[in-house]
Amino acid sequence: MNAPGLCLQNISHRFGKVEAVRDVTLTIAPGEIHCLLGASGSGKSTLLRVIAGLERQQHGSASVAGEVMADSSSRLPAEKRPIGFVFQDYALFPHLSVLDNVLFGMVRRRSGESRRRAKHLLGDVGLAERLNSLPHMLSGGEQQRVALARAMARTPKVMLLDEPFSGLDSQLRADVRETTLRVLRAASVATIMVTHDPSEAVSCADRISVMHAGRMMQTDTPYQIYHYPAEERTAAIFGLCNRIPVVRRDGKLMTPFGEWQTAENTDLDSQSVFIRPERLSLAPPTPEAPAWEIGRVIREGATTLYEVRAPDTSTVHVRTLSTQHAMPGEKVCVRL
Repeated sequence: MNAPGLCLQNISHRFGKVEAVRDVTLTIAPGEIHCLLGASGSGKSTLLRVIAGLERQQHGSASVAGEVMADSSSRLPAEKRPIGFVFQDYALFPHLSVLDNVLFGMVRRRSGESRRRAKHLLGDVGLAERLNSLPHMLSGGEQQRVALARAMARTPKVMLLDEPFSGLDSQLRADVRETTLRVLRAASVATIMVTHDPSEAVSCADRISVMHAGRMMQTDTPYQIYHYPAEERTAAIFGLCNRIPVVRRDGKLMTPFGEWQTAENTDLDSQSVFIRPERLSLAPPTPEAPAWEIGRVIREGATTLYEVRAPDTSTVHVRTLSTQHAMPGEKVCVRL
């Protein structure tokens, strides 16, 4: 069996009395794009620095392709680890050309073979025509791609990306992100990308780990973590959730919107459930169903978010395609 690209076992790290990373265990396969998602201060960037060797963990071990990078008795220096690191600010050398920035990451930077490889890497990221440009002559997206090529110049087995797209506008961010992930997947590099943007994590990742207060609260695929979050805090990270009162009866959940069939083995001790706004829909009112009233209407482009009030003043949010039109004050029926 092939060794995982990256294996972390019970990693913990403190800054004085503050435990920035708590007992993190994670395995990432070669070619996997793994996102660390969480708010500022949740431990994401600290974990990246521990993996890179820029911080020394107090507990646990880290291995790359089966080789121990750090444990309780040994620690490989950062410069000797087969790990690439792309920082948020790119950290390019302003006095070096694009080509020389990439060559700087190579051991034998003056050899003809190194120059050929550097040019090939810059071609992979779409910068073959900018070899002699200085960083200040490049756009933010181009600088980010130079930083990626420089990190790839070391032929890393693991790549660490610390919010690499946060400084780019939305359209440029999508283009640069696509290039970055294509290059990393093609090279079968195990990748950890730090982000605080849930939509970016969902669109990029093969798996996501949600971090809070130094701990990994849940690790799963984007689909599972969005639709089946392990706890309320994780659910809230990915956007609005309606807390709906329910009563369990004969294997069904009785809600204000009707019955909801559940699996026989569903363990439901709570008197409420969480439902995403897109899991609800609007329909014309009927004599059998209580009428709700449209409050705020928030246009989101392809979708519209409605704030809908019940006669008892409780409120839910419903998200529909923008092809459906309802106006504030309009009476509607809300359905599961």
